Amino acid sequence: MSLTFDIRRELPADRDAVREVNCAAFGDDGAHVAGLVDALRDLINDDCGVSLVAVEGDAVIGHVMFTPSLLDAPRALVTVQVLSPLAVMPAAQRRGVGSALVRRGIDIVAGQGAPIVFLEGNPAYYSRLGFVAAASLAYRRPSLRIPEPAFQAMNLAAREPWMTGTLVYSHVFWEHDAVGLRS
Repeated sequence: MSLTFDIRRELPADRDAVREVNCAAFGDDGAHVAGLVDALRDLINDDCGVSLVAVEGDAVIGHVMFTPSLLDAPRALVTVQVLSPLAVMPAAQRRGVGSALVRRGIDIVAGQGAPIVFLEGNPAYYSRLGFVAAASLAYRRPSLRIPEPAFQAMNLAAREPWMTGTLVYSHVFWEHDAVGLRS
């Protein structure tokens, strides 16, 4: 049986619940991801980026963030969005919660005028949501530690043909060592 849930913007009162969702979803790496989320919140404002939660009753069961980074394009630096992280409570996984969070977030950042959304993730999952290998769209990884297939992008309506180049993550991802894989 599928869950009935709503999606809304994260509120300050949701912070502890969002931490719990990320800790549960990411297991041993959960505290690290929760710290990243705490730092990424400062990058979001009403016009750029979004943090969303999925709620069932009074419980937060999922969370997604879209935050600004830069595309180093030949003509100019372009503000783009990075989808990270996406987390769903284990008991609520495989019920459409993550997909619904991603779709709503994409709608919001597209409405804000974002030209491109980037992410690091499982191609089998994110391809169902319209993401493709970023290299196939002429985008370069910000780090060689990111496996080529995991570096994905989605062009939005505001993208212009000259917007190609290298993704430059915001300083928060680097400060939290949250870029690519570590051995």
